[in-house]
Amino acid sequence: MMSNLLGNPHSASSPSQYTTARIEDIRVRLLHFFNADPAHFDLVFVANATAGVKLVLEAFRCQRDGFNYVYHQACHTSLVGVREEAKESVCVDDAAVHAWTQGRNPFGRHPGTASAVLFSYSAQSHLDGRRYPLSWSHDLRHTTVSSSSPLYTLLDAASLAATSPLNLGNSEFAPDFTVVSFYKIFGFPDLGAVIVRRQAKDAFKARRYFGGGTVDTVLCGKERWHAPKSHYLHESLEDGTLPFHNIIALDTALDVHRELFGSMAQVASHTAYLSRQMFHGLAGLKHANGEPVCVLYSSEAGDRDKLQHGPVISFNIRNASGAWVSLSEFEKLAALKNFHVRTGGVCSPGGVVAALGLQPWEVRRNFSSGFRCGTDQDIIAGKPTGVIRVSLGAVSIASDVDRFISFVGEFYREEKQTIALPPVSRCPDSVRFEVQGIMVYPIKSCAGFAVPPDVSWEVKPEGLAWDREWCLVHEGTGQALSQKRYPEMALIRPSLDFDNGVLRVRYTGQRHKDMLEGISVPLSANPWAIDSNSAVRTSSSRVCGDEIDAQNYAVPEVNEFFSAILGVPCVLARFPPGGQGRSMRHAKARIQSHQKKLERSIEKENRSMPGSFPTLPSPPDSDSERKKSRILLSNESPILLVNTASLDVLNDSIVAKGGQPVGPTAFRGNIIIGPSRWSEGTSSDLAYLEDGWSSLRIGMQRFQLMGSCRRCQMVCVDQETGEKREEPFVTLAKTRRFDGKVYFGTHMRHEDHSGTQTKETQFPTIRMGDVVHADP
Repeated sequence: MMSNLLGNPHSASSPSQYTTARIEDIRVRLLHFFNADPAHFDLVFVANATAGVKLVLEAFRCQRDGFNYVYHQACHTSLVGVREEAKESVCVDDAAVHAWTQGRNPFGRHPGTASAVLFSYSAQSHLDGRRYPLSWSHDLRHTTVSSSSPLYTLLDAASLAATSPLNLGNSEFAPDFTVVSFYKIFGFPDLGAVIVRRQAKDAFKARRYFGGGTVDTVLCGKERWHAPKSHYLHESLEDGTLPFHNIIALDTALDVHRELFGSMAQVASHTAYLSRQMFHGLAGLKHANGEPVCVLYSSEAGDRDKLQHGPVISFNIRNASGAWVSLSEFEKLAALKNFHVRTGGVCSPGGVVAALGLQPWEVRRNFSSGFRCGTDQDIIAGKPTGVIRVSLGAVSIASDVDRFISFVGEFYREEKQTIALPPVSRCPDSVRFEVQGIMVYPIKSCAGFAVPPDVSWEVKPEGLAWDREWCLVHEGTGQALSQKRYPEMALIRPSLDFDNGVLRVRYTGQRHKDMLEGISVPLSANPWAIDSNSAVRTSSSRVCGDEIDAQNYAVPEVNEFFSAILGVPCVLARFPPGGQGRSMRHAKARIQSHQKKLERSIEKENRSMPGSFPTLPSPPDSDSERKKSRILLSNESPILLVNTASLDVLNDSIVAKGGQPVGPTAFRGNIIIGPSRWSEGTSSDLAYLEDGWSSLRIGMQRFQLMGSCRRCQMVCVDQETGEKREEPFVTLAKTRRFDGKVYFGTHMRHEDHSGTQTKETQFPTIRMGDVVHADP
């Protein structure tokens, strides 16, 4: 590619003719790769497998009598979507397909018109790896030969062809249209193809659209007429300039793939062996009580001659008590351990509901409850909404399988009740907690600003003053950026300069030394001082799933500073307090189930004490439950509390395994409390007492605790270097996982004073050294 001049194939120049010749050679080579005789098949290049499906759909959409559509329940979402263009459509399972091959119409009756029928299915399920017979195309063709409605078959071979030979050697048994994805086979380039059986090429005659390079003649103006190219089918279907660099790269990809892995049959044998090892390893994991750790939806892979299942294994995890493990929590931990898995519906809507036993009304209920693809809410009404899918490929090796099985066993097999309810505990009279640090984070997900020890800091209804008023927003999507995806944000360090009335921002990394001087932004609520020519504009943004109206700064030097550091086009946005509508957000934090159990345990202990009165639980609709707390750009609550005694115990566990301790900044807490030097007891005695507190007083201010903080992989970003590591999430997953979720720290909000107005009520503040009084 570097030694030749390549050109647009639609030209007579030497580079163009050379490129055309190379493309046609590669087209034939790819057909041979699938054992498809060029005399009986043509190959049309498309962007991806889904684009191939849409190309076939274009042909059927334009049929004079429309078309009827039958699709198998294991179809990928891209095939399911074809139904929206059909006159009638029906989803079928294996039994219905078998009945169809015996002459039973899947629509229950013969259509009134001679509309074409398109049947789509997957050669290999994207959900569980089950493989379906290529002979279905022949069987149905034979069954419907006397029908007035022509039948065509569309096969999705993207999953199958990645690890197994796709043999189209017999054109009579082959599907009419087969879509494949080359990146799934070779890794590069990003291309797909439709392999068309020449007997089915007439289906494209009704296609109306034509693009550049697909016609011999076109008339415009007084007459409208065109003549499509007709020598080869692909000439009339490959609209516009082909991605010829990518197509030529396929030639190299074929060579490298053969050099690395040999034949596709060898790849199939290798992956089938690994799949059997994975299947038996996961199936063999048992809890101490004998219950299986994994619920498997895939079956054992067959050998090379019996390819009933491909190297795809789907499963879910249950704890020893039978409760499901959250998919999103599993994926967080797997990512930290460098396992690349997929969770959720995996673009197999029919397959996932069949595997999980979900009824249509349950899927609709889940949607109404807020479930969306990719959300954390993945266990609803005691059922998972998706699966964990592991796919093995040519580059997978036996140690990968062993490591993954060990990983599942280490974190999810319960040898004993190691992850239990926190012990019932109360703060001893001999222990005095005090504020050891106050942190605010002016720019969401960037470094924090430590409040000086001698400064009293204002507490506002939305949280600590100046906490998360700004954020960085992706210029294209409007999505707020976070360290989870851009860990170098930890090296962007804002500081509040009240003497000069500005927010100073500097960069402490090494990659962009020209940015070390930093920038300044006015603290004034009216940021027009930056630039008299429209320094700020309001736009819609997304923060933690909420649609908000943020004020975007339009000063180039400000936005270029952040964009250059992070390597992403972004703008600085502000979300000042006091807004209404989409300029206002509310807290989402709530008391977690493990804390509610702890409360009941404490109440039970109190009732057993002589002379004690029973504690009456607050009704679900009490004021404390109904009251909404306003927040700015924090994730869930106005204020996050961290107990250093809890952190000490966590670090002891990390260090015991050879890891490095983490500081409180890893958890991005606002108020850091810990036992004073006069307190009695060790950190282990005082750790996680905050789980049982309902409220506390800091100095003269009261705070309502709102529930434990659910953690994600962001706690693994080193706040000094911006590098990701495994801890502390891995240790938390073993020691602080309740109901499948990982917790550390506590959400809380400031309680407004009612009654007499005092200095403390009009201007509430806290400062380092303030004594903390907690209430159970």
